[in-house]
Amino acid sequence: MANRSRSLVLSSLLFMLTAPLAAQQPTAAPAAPPLPIPAVGDMAPDFTNRAATRYGMLRDPVRLSGFRGQTVVLWFFVKARTRG
Repeated sequence: MANRSRSLVLSSLLFMLTAPLAAQQPTAAPAAPPLPIPAVGDMAPDFTNRAATRYGMLRDPVRLSGFRGQTVVLWFFVKARTRG
């Protein structure tokens, strides 16, 4: 009977200590606004990204604005340069 009373007291104490933590709701980060979709013929928005050549990854990131006036082809490889 003493063990049962002790476990009831301990579980009540544990509940009282953890109840305030459970009541706190994590705040969600505000959602980013959707990016506008450019129409065909519109200028693409500028962005910066890491790039690779056949010799490996480039040290400095590449900006799209650095290729202004040239034809740019973006080619995405899902598993390029990964172990996957």
